[in-house]
Amino acid sequence: MDAILVLNAGSSSLKFQLFGIGGPDGPQALVKGKIDGIGTHPHLRATGPAKTLLVDRDCAPSEVPDLPAATHAMAGWMRETQQVNLVAVGHRVVHGGPDYSQPVRLDEQVLQYLERFIPLAPLHQPHNLEPIRTMIERRPELPQVACFDTAFHRGHSAVADHYAIPERFHAEGVRRYGFHGLSYEYISGRLREVAPDVAGGRIVVAHLGSGASLCALSDGRSIESTLGFTALDGLPMGTRCGQIDPGVILYLIDQKGMTAKEVQDLLYKESGLKGLSGVSNDVRDLLESDDPRAAFALDHFVYRVGLHAGAMAAALDGLDAFVFTAGIGENSPEIRAAIAKRLEWCGAELDPAANAAGKSVISTERSRVRLLVVPTDEELMIVRHTLALL
Repeated sequence: MDAILVLNAGSSSLKFQLFGIGGPDGPQALVKGKIDGIGTHPHLRATGPAKTLLVDRDCAPSEVPDLPAATHAMAGWMRETQQVNLVAVGHRVVHGGPDYSQPVRLDEQVLQYLERFIPLAPLHQPHNLEPIRTMIERRPELPQVACFDTAFHRGHSAVADHYAIPERFHAEGVRRYGFHGLSYEYISGRLREVAPDVAGGRIVVAHLGSGASLCALSDGRSIESTLGFTALDGLPMGTRCGQIDPGVILYLIDQKGMTAKEVQDLLYKESGLKGLSGVSNDVRDLLESDDPRAAFALDHFVYRVGLHAGAMAAALDGLDAFVFTAGIGENSPEIRAAIAKRLEWCGAELDPAANAAGKSVISTERSRVRLLVVPTDEELMIVRHTLALL
């Protein structure tokens, strides 16, 4: 069987998914797995169809000290256990810069271009690129495709795309890119199946996870996003600050004597829910905590989601539906209920029973704004793009 491998690498984990292709029903997931704890407590876990467990074992830190080694370990296990003909590898790459609005086949020249954007996505870009380089070195004949989180937003209007700074900076690539595009693109297509009566309308999608953002969809296209030049903007996230007055940055450097690297680490790794609560960056931990700082962090998160939802609705000239997706959006009825309360001003009315049960429609019948829960699938989006390009 021909197959495509999808890789999504983070700082200490490598997510992978193997899809069989060529069948009448489109790509079919064969294996879904992850190596986490890379360099400290590596652990390989993978499941097959119907979530059947295929492997669940620890690895020695010396065996999997870094992402290249994790890529080797994953590939070795795959060769030993999966009898497939691998025809391509699709990769999630967070930042495509101003030049890539579509997936692209990878080579050394493209890889060097994408390395330019590491400073704009330091938590993601370097880790996204490491498995690509490893695969190019080991399997140069194997087609590899980069799919970008920025690409879905590249059709924004010039008004939405610009910052109010001299035009020469925009020409150099300093502009609002938006991220989580693979997730939003999947949701846009999925809405045509699960909610066709509103899919072409004015929709705000909330991708709420460790990274969080909102996207305004009009007729299925992104017209605005809370994320901008980097993945720091907009909503507070697990460890990222979200929207912040640039004057704060100047103050930290000029008055507090912090270096650019120290400020970067503060805003990317020590802020957000983690910084506000002093407890955890995980919403589940915060919901279980009796520390008042944990409750405050969640209140702040919900407040900012509601605030930015108003901005997205303004960009759309109204609101027909609000969609929850990603880890928090799909799995936390408490956070969904709190955000829905913030949306009552525009006519949203939550059905508490449907929300608690995790239904796909969690608004009442009389609600003027449809409230939906739609699981995302970035990996399926990547394999579709890879097939289309090849």
